Order: sequence, then C-alpha cells, then structure tokens
Amino acid sequence: MTKLLRRSGLKVSPSYQSGVVLFSLAALALPSFFGNEALASDTAAPGESVSVDELMRASDRYRGGLAVGVTWNIKIDSVEDGEATTSEYSVRAKGVNALAECFKPARCKGEIVLFNNRNLWFIKPGVKKPVAIAARQRLSGQAANGDIASTNYARDYSASFEREEVLAGVPAVVLMLKANDKNVTYDKIRYWIAKNTKLALKADFLTLQGELFKSATFEYKNTLNSGGRKIPFVSSMKIVDAAFAKNVTQITYESPREEAHDDSIFNINNVRR
Repeated sequence: MTKLLRRSGLKVSPSYQSGVVLFSLAALALPSFFGNEALASDTAAPGESVSVDELMRASDRYRGGLAVGVTWNIKIDSVEDGEATTSEYSVRAKGVNALAECFKPARCKGEIVLFNNRNLWFIKPGVKKPVAIAARQRLSGQAANGDIASTNYARDYSASFEREEVLAGVPAVVLMLKANDKNVTYDKIRYWIAKNTKLALKADFLTLQGELFKSATFEYKNTLNSGGRKIPFVSSMKIVDAAFAKNVTQITYESPREEAHDDSIFNINNVRR
C-alpha cells in the first residue's frame, strides 16, 4: 500500500508506515492541528510538496472562502423539467459568514439568506420572524442554499486522497470529502483540484451511501484584488442533475471585490426586516 501511494505522488510519512494517517482540515485562516499528508506538485521545487490541507484551503479561497470581506453578485439561471427561471443576488461574505440578498425577480426583491457559521436563516420583507433553513435545501433548480455563499470545504469536510488523473487536459488530484457536520450542504463530495493552480475543477455530489445525484464544474474568468495581488476567482458553477441531464443550473459570479464587512451584519438580530 505504501508503494502504491508513493507511485501516486502521495508523500508517505513515518506515521503512515506505522498505520496512522492524520489529515489536517483546519478552518480557513486557522492553524493546522494535525500532520499533513502531501502530494507531489508539478510546480513545486525539488523536495517540496503540496498537502491535502493546502489544496483544500487554496481552492476555498478562489471560491470566496477568504478571511477578509468580499462582495460579489450572482445570477442563477435554472432549467428544471423544461421550465426556465432566473434570480439574482448580491452576496457579502467574510470567513464562514455570508449574507445573500435577492434583487431579481421583483417578487423576491429584498429576501435574504443569512449564513452565520453553520446556521442559515431566511428573512422575508414584512415578515418579522426569520425562518431557520437548511444549507442543503433547494434554492433554485439544482442549486442548494449552501451553493450561493462562500465555500468553506476545508472546515466543513474531512478529505482523503483518492487518486490523480488528468481532467480535460489538466493534471488533477481527486479527493473524497466527507461531511464533518450534519448541517453542511452535502454528505459526500468527490472533488477534483488542479495540481498546478489549486483551482477546484469539478465536484460530484454524493448521497450518504455514495450514490451520485448531481455534478458541478467550475470556471475562473474573474480576478480578485486581494492583499495587493490579483488572484483567480470563480466565474461560473454549472450544476447538472445526474438522473436528468436537461435539468441544469448555471450560477454566474460577477464583480468580485474586497470590501470591509463588519461582523455585525451577519448577526440575525441586526438584519432589517
């Protein structure tokens, strides 16, 4: 088994050879508490490697999982059983918190989905009491509530190395993610991350029993000025129903930018109603 992992590019630590493997999945911007297994990288200098933990945290950053405040707009175009719908949101995110406010269609204008850590709330204008909702609850078409906010897979899932393969001409690492909490969006995810860029390329969303029920692919045509440098930022997420391929949802991300967000805006008691 050790030889097999070495041939796959996975760095085998002495702890593995003694039968113990520890994968660190610390939350974004928090220190690692466990040892990291590592993967050989085509861009790494001799002797260097890329850990599963690093891949997870980096891929999160390019999908909005940043400790600083970030704002972007999203457009959700869905075709479900032949019926097309469109909705648009403004998203403000910071770390594990986010606030998504709908501005189209007109009938939904002002509706808010608030992400406070793993707690989600739906707030409707004119309705005094917010409603607790689930991250995996359907928002529009194939998109769940948890799909529209920043991505924090490094916190929400435990990752294990499966294999390396080339996906659409790009060398990728394939990870299996298992939920750390019942309140996250998916039970299991098979996740393709580009070895060189650390961009998430594809996700297969699985049931608890491991059955595929939908897949997503990602593009990164946006850039974000972050900490004085430009980094790639997700521009689209295409989600396809595994059983009915014509049921498709396209999430388009527009105008990503760093903005200072006070933590108070993510407090349910401060959201206007």
